[in-house]
Amino acid sequence: MPGSRPAPSWALLLRLLALLRPPGLGEACSCAPAHPQQHICHSALVIRAKISSEKVVPASADPADTEKMLRYEIKQIKMFKGFEKVKDVQYIYTPFDSSLCGVKLEANSQKQYLLTGQVLSDGKVFIHLCNYIEPWEDLSLVQRESLNHHYHLNCGCQITTCYTVPCIISAPNECLWTDWLLERKLYGYQAQHYVCMKHVDGTCSWYRGHLPLRKEFVDIIQP
Repeated sequence: MPGSRPAPSWALLLRLLALLRPPGLGEACSCAPAHPQQHICHSALVIRAKISSEKVVPASADPADTEKMLRYEIKQIKMFKGFEKVKDVQYIYTPFDSSLCGVKLEANSQKQYLLTGQVLSDGKVFIHLCNYIEPWEDLSLVQRESLNHHYHLNCGCQITTCYTVPCIISAPNECLWTDWLLERKLYGYQAQHYVCMKHVDGTCSWYRGHLPLRKEFVDIIQP
């Protein structure tokens, strides 16, 4: 297990998100692609929740700071990751400025979300568009089941996005993610129905689903 790292602060996260904007595009947010398994492994917090309300709040107590945050009051339904950092999440925060990857969620509705994010140094939960945030109803059965077990247990695997052929595995613990190559979208069939799983010999390969696990390696050399 890696050593614990200091939790980031508001100011640091806002500076990092500002770097995501491509030069000359003040209203753009750009994120590196990541498979849902990677999002779960790299996030400090993973929860299922409903959004009760939203409110615009100052980003800090400094009167000179003009940055605003959007604060969502939530009803936490289940926590999958983050128990050691927070017990029950009441609020989550996101940048108000869309150019800083602020997330717009539906409040006062029955919609439930899977939310991944960071826990800041003051204990606040912070989310942005580069996190994995999906309506719960849009998740496949495999994704829902993997939140409890498979994703967490296989964080030692490396998932690499394949954009063009040929795609070549460069490490024994690597799985090639081919949704963009085959479907021209990131969260396609592979993201929805496969988990990159680690074997006892340290190698990793794709496995499908919630049924008795059987190997179904995705052949990306001959799509």
